[in-house]
Parts: sequence; structure tokens; C-alpha cells
Amino acid sequence: MPNRSSTRGQGPPDPNRRAWEIVQQATGQMPKEEPKPEKNPAAVTLGRLGGLKGGAARKAKLTPERRSEIAQKAAKERWRRAYDQNPE
Repeated sequence: MPNRSSTRGQGPPDPNRRAWEIVQQATGQMPKEEPKPEKNPAAVTLGRLGGLKGGAARKAKLTPERRSEIAQKAAKERWRRAYDQNPE
């Protein structure tokens, strides 16, 4: 399953409010949304480095039996969710 950031809760939930904002921007009465600030490249590199190490370090620390338990638990949860969404 892809790892995605949540976009829920961002922006006005009411379509009328969004339409009002679009009209305000189009007529120049409301400033356009500001671009997001640039990320610090050093922080990005450091965060990625930790992320790359994490899975391998965890795998080396776990016993094969424990890894098997974790995998079985995950598989059961995936099948449970698939069944809950499509009960027949």
C-alpha cells in the first residue's frame, strides 16, 4: 500500500466558501495562496538517511520467529480489512 500524506482537513469544506475564495482571488480582493517555503536540504538528507537505515536495523534486531509473527499479524489484518469492505 502506498505511503501517502493525508490531505483531509485542508481548505474550506464548504463548496460555497471555496467559490467565494475563488471569486475574491480572481477580482484581486484576496491575495493568492503563498508558495510553501523551501525545505532545508540538510534536514531532508538527514531524515532520509535515518529512514533508509530504519528498516534494515529493525530486521537485524528481530529474530526470524518474531518477524514471522509480525508478518502473520499483518496478513490477517489485510485479509480482515478486505473481507470487511466486501462481505458476501
